[in-house]
Amino acid sequence: MATITLDTVRKVYAGDVEAVKGVSINIADGEFIVLVGPSGCGKSTLLRMIAGLEDITTGEIKIADRLVNNVDPADRDIAMVFQNYALYPHMSVYNNLAYGLKNRGMKKAEIDRRVKEAARILEIGEYLDRKPRALSGGQRQRVAMGRAIVREPAAFLFDEPLSNLDAKLRVQMRVEIKRLQRSLGTTSVYVTHDQLEAMTLADRLVVLNKGQIEQIGSPIEVYDNPASTFVASFIGSPAMNLLEVKAGEAGLGLAKGTGLSAPNPHGKPAYKLGIRPEHLHVVDGQTVPDGHLSITATVNVLEPVGAESFVYASFADGGPEIVIRVSSHARHQPGSTLQLTADPANLHYFDPENGQRLTG
Repeated sequence: MATITLDTVRKVYAGDVEAVKGVSINIADGEFIVLVGPSGCGKSTLLRMIAGLEDITTGEIKIADRLVNNVDPADRDIAMVFQNYALYPHMSVYNNLAYGLKNRGMKKAEIDRRVKEAARILEIGEYLDRKPRALSGGQRQRVAMGRAIVREPAAFLFDEPLSNLDAKLRVQMRVEIKRLQRSLGTTSVYVTHDQLEAMTLADRLVVLNKGQIEQIGSPIEVYDNPASTFVASFIGSPAMNLLEVKAGEAGLGLAKGTGLSAPNPHGKPAYKLGIRPEHLHVVDGQTVPDGHLSITATVNVLEPVGAESFVYASFADGGPEIVIRVSSHARHQPGSTLQLTADPANLHYFDPENGQRLTG
């Protein structure tokens, strides 16, 4: 196990394309870090620089307090699990797991011990004599993880390892990876564009956007207190509602659309108001408490998703669409009018120019 430190790491490609813009991260021994962001944000480039598969333009990377900028990938004491399983199709599962250890000249008895221990942990012992073509996608991914485990590395690097699996199997494998990392206690860096995957796996999230860090924190911290409108809209499904608000009469902000009044605790002439779908509540014939958000909206679409439903609604003048999370038994027909409210404690305020969270 080991710490991993990135100090002002940059990656510039030919033509002055800056893919990673001075990223600094301190990853603790045994921590599970998830790099999450949209395509092109630099997360895979960062992972490949940690692995040694990409050169660093400037900055430093340390693994276990050892500077590895110019260390070959094979000598960094890391193991990588790829999106495509990269298994040898002509070899049995046993030999796929053992191959790298044989190349290192390890003794046969130690190889056998490591392979069987990894097979036990991953529950693939009965498949050791099979070829990859005889395995399901989930079983192949377990073999790919087993090949990393037998190395007994200082750190695991995961490059979107579940992208090729179907939705049900991804859920199962997320649980497996979390359980495995907790059991082994190995420092892990995991890359994904799937914010749900990131939320369920991470000890800490590193949210990336256009080559730089937007926010670092636990999944709950990032969800409850997004540092910017980008984080607010990227983390959470459905995303946080973001409304442009202009200050009006004392204490209120009046939106461009009709039917909205909101607190204005920062006294700004304009701001962006964020509200999670679960924090919007339908008022059934009750008075909206003083100081609470008040919205009048028209239902566009009702989307049942099992135990709950999502209501998509908009302001009377066709303004921005908002999403409300309601219990599944609630029935709000398209075209009906809703009176909505939210507690001020659950509202988020952002600067309309730079998108940064307003505090204080």
